[in-house]
Amino acid sequence: MPQSRRTRAPEIETDRLILRGHRRDDFPALAAMWADPEVTRFISDRPATEHESWMRYLRYAGHWIVMGYGFWAVMRRDTGAFIGEIGFSDFKRPIDLPVRGLPEAGWAFVRSVHGQGYAGEALAACLAWADRVARFPLTTCIIEPDNAPSIRLAERAGYARAATIAGTDGAPVGLYERTRPKNK
Repeated sequence: MPQSRRTRAPEIETDRLILRGHRRDDFPALAAMWADPEVTRFISDRPATEHESWMRYLRYAGHWIVMGYGFWAVMRRDTGAFIGEIGFSDFKRPIDLPVRGLPEAGWAFVRSVHGQGYAGEALAACLAWADRVARFPLTTCIIEPDNAPSIRLAERAGYARAATIAGTDGAPVGLYERTRPKNK
């Protein structure tokens, strides 16, 4: 898989959003989002502690440095408010994946913007970058079976269910895959 020499997240703009690297002043909003039980319900099944959010925040910077890809902070263009994060990771999850080393797409958004199309807009921008710059031949995402909004979002973006695997807690989760379009 081609590796970018990028050490920081590039800035991407859409009609309503700015995707950019996380900054230190994003941390309070990031920690508040991950402490919200509605946001974490299908991701970790419990709110994150401040320490867990801090470790997540540091992993984001590390991904860009080591892997050449990672997560973006998602900001509203009109207000500059942090509303979520989206991107790619290789978390080396302790689960049995059919293929290892593939970038895993992921996203989380603050509750107040759920259902407003921001996640779809951000994911389209994120995947356009991946297709044009990173040129990943295949990306994956892991989604809990009851998370219907994320499943719909992934499917609209071109992900298809490839398998059911055991998640970190042993419960079944869906493994979705997306192949880079041939013309990209």
